[in-house]
Amino acid sequence: MKRSSQDSGSRSIPEDRKLYVVDSINDLNKLNLCPAGSQQLFPLEEKLQDVSTDSGNGSHSLFLVGLIVVLIISLALVSFVIFLIVQTENKMEDVSRRLAAEGKDIDDLKKINSIIVKRLNQLDSDQS
Repeated sequence: MKRSSQDSGSRSIPEDRKLYVVDSINDLNKLNLCPAGSQQLFPLEEKLQDVSTDSGNGSHSLFLVGLIVVLIISLALVSFVIFLIVQTENKMEDVSRRLAAEGKDIDDLKKINSIIVKRLNQLDSDQS
């Protein structure tokens, strides 16, 4: 009373699918048995291949020209970006030098201010 895997498999497949599978297998068999007939089934592919072989050289050269133009434009853009990066770096160095110089000036002014404050305090203490 054991069922084989084929029996259980065939019962789980709906009837429409069985017919579709059988039709597909029949179509494949027709293609294998009648190679001349199979060429008649695909006339559109042959026409497309004929058209593509005639214009293939032109499209390849056009593709190469387009690719070269795109590469030249991208090279120009990359060069421009590198130029902008270098210019920005130079300006940042100038700003950092100015800030460092101003920081030294501020430190000098703080020292002078503290000397003045000390001197004023001494003068106040001497007058009192």
